[in-house]
Amino acid sequence: MSYNIAVAGKGGSGKTTVASLVVRYLKKNVLEPILAVDADANANLGESLGLNVRQTIGAIIATFNEEKINIPPGMTKEAYLEIKLNGAMVESKGLDLVTMGRGEGPDCYCYPNLLLRKFMDSMTGNYRYIVMDNEAGMEHLSRRTTQNIDELLLVSNHSVKGIRTIARLKELIAELKLVVKRQSVIINMVPDSIDPHVEEELARLGIEPAAIIPLDNAVGESDMAMKPLLDLPECRATNAVDTLMAKLLQNEAEATITQ
Repeated sequence: MSYNIAVAGKGGSGKTTVASLVVRYLKKNVLEPILAVDADANANLGESLGLNVRQTIGAIIATFNEEKINIPPGMTKEAYLEIKLNGAMVESKGLDLVTMGRGEGPDCYCYPNLLLRKFMDSMTGNYRYIVMDNEAGMEHLSRRTTQNIDELLLVSNHSVKGIRTIARLKELIAELKLVVKRQSVIINMVPDSIDPHVEEELARLGIEPAAIIPLDNAVGESDMAMKPLLDLPECRATNAVDTLMAKLLQNEAEATITQ
């Protein structure tokens, strides 16, 4: 089975950057194969990873009802859609990417979405790690495009509003009864130290960050130069993510041994 890592949080908190740096850590340590899933409607994980996205799941689902009349004789709807979904996969050495995109149109896509979950579940046996970059809400998690989340990284920017968003997301996870094995809060883009107001809010809400990622010019410079974060040299931001991932995966390994 795959080890499923999901990244969620407030818009503008740097979720895609964190997801990309998680993938960078996995590739650097040859923890492959990896499936990256861009579940954000504002899809840009592919650009961050340096992979060219030609087709999205949203576009496929949006045209499904129109195209199904052209299904070749003898082919089931399930088989036809599976072929189309496979066509949305971007493949590279040790790392594949599937982009959800934004669904369009007035029709109900309950049936295609059911097949999408089945398709994603069928992929779990093919990858050692799955890293999902979610949109600001929890819609894709609630749809359970993967059955279980082993590690949910809740990312906040360096603000009181961001911390409050994390608290609401934690409440929503409990309400939806999502199958989440472990949650880890990350405070991203922190300048020199955490502001006292942010520290006060963390204490008030009883939130203990698992990692503090410093504000790092190297990340912004890489983005401006349109360079993949997979190629980002070691810097303060990569070191923070590497340290977190090493700790989380070590804890998981120890927990597995004791079971």
